Amino acid sequence: MTVMEQRGAYRPTPPPAWQPRTDPAPLLPDVEPYRVLGTKAAEQADPELLRTLYARLVSGRRYNAQATALTKQGRLAVYPSSTGQEACEVAAALALEERDWLFPSYRDTLAVVARGVDPVEALTLLRGDWHTGYDPYEHRVAPLSTPLATQLPHAVGLAHAARLKGDDVVALAMVGDGGTSEGDFHEALNFAAVWRAPVVFFVQNNGFAISVPLAKQTAAPSLAHKAVGYGMPGRLVDGNDAAAVHEVLSDAVRHARAGGGPTLVEAVTYRVEAHTNADDATRYRGDSEVAAWRRHDPIELLERELTERGLLDGEAVRAAREDAETMAADLRARMNQDPRLDPMDLFAHVYAEPTPQLREQRDLLRAELAAEAEAEAEADAGTESGAGAGSVAEAPEGGHR
Repeated sequence: MTVMEQRGAYRPTPPPAWQPRTDPAPLLPDVEPYRVLGTKAAEQADPELLRTLYARLVSGRRYNAQATALTKQGRLAVYPSSTGQEACEVAAALALEERDWLFPSYRDTLAVVARGVDPVEALTLLRGDWHTGYDPYEHRVAPLSTPLATQLPHAVGLAHAARLKGDDVVALAMVGDGGTSEGDFHEALNFAAVWRAPVVFFVQNNGFAISVPLAKQTAAPSLAHKAVGYGMPGRLVDGNDAAAVHEVLSDAVRHARAGGGPTLVEAVTYRVEAHTNADDATRYRGDSEVAAWRRHDPIELLERELTERGLLDGEAVRAAREDAETMAADLRARMNQDPRLDPMDLFAHVYAEPTPQLREQRDLLRAELAAEAEAEAEADAGTESGAGAGSVAEAPEGGHR
């Protein structure tokens, strides 16, 4: 006898016919990534915006190259390059208003710089000097997040709090395709959709989560399709088309600001360089694949569009490259200066009010540093005393050798 066959067992009545609370059709992304460059839509794009995007892309490419070189010189501990993804990085920064917030991942240094953060300060975390090298409130940029997707719930919390306070603020949270496999991704999207928080989730699908290809991460038709399960719109865009990315993100930001709730945007792009300077990308992908994506380079796509429409000439191209070289030279010179670090800064900006454990650790380190300084001073004094005595003992009578 089964439990349901027992006398007095609970027997539920058939449930009412299930009806979806939201029509899923408007939430579905396009079948193909949205494009602007090379289509009729490009004719409607603002020429000044396109020129600004171009200059930022050229500068961003040079920034990536210079930062990568700094790792080889020992000036950076690690650098996750965004070469090939510059259109996503720049468009994300330019789609926001000054009052909005950007929540970047560890690969989004270029977006942080495009938002206005000092290029050297943006690299301080990757140099290993500080928890983060810039004041998040100055440009409304959260710290670079190394743990995957943990910045997403933070973005939702800030956006939800801003709406409760009546602040006209939108948060844009950046994440890679690998981050969409994390629990924080699910929690953030679910929370944002239920509370209709003014937040935009921007997924840069660059093909690999370190060495794991997208096909081994998800069986979804696209990452943008994941939006439907949470009740928010999903948008699919060509991540190497700077104009298209800017348009889609700007639409999503306006939608959120108007009270329409969150949007999930997936940009299909490609990580041309290795995951970091510690990665050997040749072990999991072929040269032909990389070469194919290089032919879809975001800078070349935009430069071709601008040139064909007479919006960019050789002089403007040279000026953009010269400005990029000036930026790189300044970055190189400043990064070659050894920073003056105070070990006690380890305990600064961790908690508004230090915990008893943190105070205990701080006092212990202070005592160790004082003892070390005292020991070094005594050693120096002993060395000087010994050197002086030795010189007298070794000198012959009359002071002549």
